Amino acid sequence: MRLAALCLCVAAAATAADPFTAQQRRYWAFQKVARPKPPDVKNRAWIRNPVDAFVLARLEAKGIAPSTEAGRAGLIRRASLDLTGLPPSPVQVRAFVADPSPRAFEKVVDDLLASPHYGERWGRHWLDVARYAESTGFEDDVTRPNIWRYRDWVIGALNDDMPYDRFMRTQIAGDELWPDDPRARIATAFNRHYPEEGNNKDLLLARQEMLHDVTSVTGAAFLGLTFECARCHDHKFDPILQKDYYKLQAFFANSNHDDRFPLVSGGALHDYERRMAEWEAATKPIWDEMSALLMPHRTFTPAQLLERYPDYAIQAVKASGDRRTPLQSWMTHLLESKNCGTCPLRPKPWLDPSFKGVASKLNAADKKRYQELEAELAKHADRKPAEIPRGSGIVDVGPEAPPTHVLGVGLYTAPGDEVAPGFPAILDAPAPVIAKPAGVRSTGRRTALANWLADPANPLPARVMVNRVWHHHFGTGIAASPGDFGVMGGRPSHPELLDWLASEFVREGWSLKRLHRTIVTSAAYRQSSENREAARAADPSNKLLWRFPPRRLEAEAIRDSALLVAGLLDPRTGGPSVFPPLPGGTPKPIGGWDLSKSAGDRQRRSVYIFVRRNDPYPMLNAIDFPDTHESCSRRSQTTTAPQALTLLNGSLTAEWSREFATRVTRAGGPVQAKQVEEAYALAYARKPDASETDAALTFLARQSKVADGPAALADLCLMLMNSNEFVYLY
Repeated sequence: MRLAALCLCVAAAATAADPFTAQQRRYWAFQKVARPKPPDVKNRAWIRNPVDAFVLARLEAKGIAPSTEAGRAGLIRRASLDLTGLPPSPVQVRAFVADPSPRAFEKVVDDLLASPHYGERWGRHWLDVARYAESTGFEDDVTRPNIWRYRDWVIGALNDDMPYDRFMRTQIAGDELWPDDPRARIATAFNRHYPEEGNNKDLLLARQEMLHDVTSVTGAAFLGLTFECARCHDHKFDPILQKDYYKLQAFFANSNHDDRFPLVSGGALHDYERRMAEWEAATKPIWDEMSALLMPHRTFTPAQLLERYPDYAIQAVKASGDRRTPLQSWMTHLLESKNCGTCPLRPKPWLDPSFKGVASKLNAADKKRYQELEAELAKHADRKPAEIPRGSGIVDVGPEAPPTHVLGVGLYTAPGDEVAPGFPAILDAPAPVIAKPAGVRSTGRRTALANWLADPANPLPARVMVNRVWHHHFGTGIAASPGDFGVMGGRPSHPELLDWLASEFVREGWSLKRLHRTIVTSAAYRQSSENREAARAADPSNKLLWRFPPRRLEAEAIRDSALLVAGLLDPRTGGPSVFPPLPGGTPKPIGGWDLSKSAGDRQRRSVYIFVRRNDPYPMLNAIDFPDTHESCSRRSQTTTAPQALTLLNGSLTAEWSREFATRVTRAGGPVQAKQVEEAYALAYARKPDASETDAALTFLARQSKVADGPAALADLCLMLMNSNEFVYLY
């Protein structure tokens, strides 16, 4: 009873003029980012940059000494896998070990950050947050053919060290801010990655599901808050009002997807549109007659398809353009965006994937006429222009947005109070300044949101991104839950360090590469990962960072490393996604899996593997690939039998081990001890010690009794690729 009474008193205090309690207002994540002075420490000789002062101060207060620096071979392997997702070559290792310069490691880090593989590695981390996938999900899991360009945009932006404030703004409102830059429009696909039921005829439900998704993902990705918990009521734990949730949603109230916007402009686009219009006009009689032949055999005509939609959607279509409400314009835009032969508004038979399937149902006479029409159509082939590259993203449907209401339990059928775009009340931010962008039929709402996210006065985005970067370097963020800075998330282990890094991040022009360099060149990062019992007793979870925390690599880094040491990795960057072989017996996913014909394509980096939302690539999925139906700030780390079976018994890893053995034989010659040394250099970036050499030679001798020499060496290489030292970062 006393507890209940106390809760009522707190609630009452929070529902007066100020809806928040004093405790909520004092919460660390909502305070302005400070720039604390690095603390004084006793062991100043250990400090390489201010990061170390914050770490060492906590260690000294606990009576724990930091660990010694990792050996050079291990240090370059750590940095290489961490920054590029690939192990260093033996040549790179030897050069670093032999370099006497006190800045040798800084030079290694600079080279790694300049590598195109840096963007591939760190781009994949961001794609987790963006819930990137190349299909819609749901039962059909339809492919989105142009969405891969967003993946390439992310990789390119990181390689170019695009300032993070622009990185945010471009993904939220690139089409409004830089409408003439195709890359900026591609970036808006950040909010196109929502799952989508293409056959959903309730357009208002489809709209609301999209809005719920983008609201939640925007809140988690840039603000580190679980906004979705306020969809149906005020957040139970954090000071986020239900009204705040819908105010954030209102920024996207007029946004819809555009999956076919042209990536050429000016004369090239004008010429394409002119030639396409001429081809359509010339072939229209042919298509009309072909469509008439097929119409009796179609399951649904375009007109019948429209009749399957609710009355409110049909009324929106039939309303004249200037009389449509903003919501009716949104629905019409959604129907038009289907842009295929079965589109109920603009049927285009040449884009209808079912056209040829229906043709097989024709009788002999009609089939003969249909074939004659196909021959006539072929005569116009030279007039049809080659397809231009297209992108996928989001746009505003027009300059006026539909109203946004607070929804009862999140249902569009239960609208409550209308709200305007706005920011979380707990942050006391000024009301958004919304202006319609010049030359673009858009509301300008997303620009206002983007500018607020990129405002250095906003206490959350810089902290959230700095924490994400720290999380990926050390396995745990300074605040342990990268996507949840709320009450139920982890408190910062080093709050002053988090603020110092966030302030430094903004001061240095929001440069991610400078942030990486600061963290990776610190003495804290360079520590050995060896366990020390006394330190472990004082700090069992290593929250104070008395050693570098070992962790398992992600699935992509494991696969890419195995391909690299086997000499098979194709280093090409960018382009349409690839389809490596599926394991034997694996059914083809719904939506399709067209095996890449080129061996090089099948051996591209894992970031370029097609991401089917319902069925991710099995090898990656076995090793904790994220569920792309939602934003993932922190991957799970499980240990399961399928992981071991995939890496040890899989046909692909067996093939890689044979190629690995061939490479070792070529480099080491016929002497087995030399082969073992080369294998260790490639797999572990170090030489084997005497006991390891002896164990490997004994293994080869035993295996040679049941297999020939190359097969025995391939078995050894397979074991190296399955070892903890290969799949863990130390």
